[in-house]
Amino acid sequence: MRHKSAGLAPSGADAPGVASAPPAGAFGRVLLDGEARYCRFTGEAVELLDRPAFEPGAVVVGEAGLDGIRLLAPVTPGKIVAVGLNYRAHAAELAMDVQVEPILFLKPATAVIGPGDTIVRPARAEEVDYEAELAVVVGRRCRDLTPERAVAAIAGYTCGNDVTARDLQKLDGQRTRAKSFDTFCSLGPWIVSDSPSPAARVSALVDGVEVQHGLVGDMIVSPLGLLAFASGIMTLEPGDVLMTGTPPGVGPLVAGQTVSVVVEGVGRLDNPVA
Repeated sequence: MRHKSAGLAPSGADAPGVASAPPAGAFGRVLLDGEARYCRFTGEAVELLDRPAFEPGAVVVGEAGLDGIRLLAPVTPGKIVAVGLNYRAHAAELAMDVQVEPILFLKPATAVIGPGDTIVRPARAEEVDYEAELAVVVGRRCRDLTPERAVAAIAGYTCGNDVTARDLQKLDGQRTRAKSFDTFCSLGPWIVSDSPSPAARVSALVDGVEVQHGLVGDMIVSPLGLLAFASGIMTLEPGDVLMTGTPPGVGPLVAGQTVSVVVEGVGRLDNPVA
């Protein structure tokens, strides 16, 4: 059985700095002949692995062409640690104060979907927003890190969409219900090892039109600082995901649209909305 590739088509002029195919050395997960497989991308092909690429001892057990695979969420996290209000301009647009320390909340693993999967608006929510983010994938078990030591604990970086039922967040006065619906955490399209530069653009596009953007360097607390902070509260496990916060420009999604998260130097993540 052959599967149409997802996320491998040319990204177009509206997604600057994103390659049309996985960069060599990127890694993640693919669907091949109906089976989810761990992999590493080599440019023109996919090396199939016996375990996640960031785990010690990962071995190549096969190969496949790009035309024979479908991209999946590149990691299956045990937990997703997300950060609120890590861009001053985003706090301002929500009329919320920036806190002295990062605001953490958790999203369930059941919220995760991958490239091309559909974000489903729940019937009980009237205002469902996109939130484009840089996501950090944890590579080893860690606790009480410093920012300097956090570098060695990172497996890599991917794109994330922290989809939010904004009306329910306002109603509840907290984030759990609003952030936890199935399909409310899209990740992908793959993981890259190199960290994006402070000048890298984090943006969202709706139907190909940019609606949100900020720079990695605009974050109040850097990705390394956030990872260190989170590890001082809870033990982080391999495969856990840290969402680093969204820039200004969040807005609603409606059925029939396609939302894209673009992080320069990482990739482009596309999801239809229903």
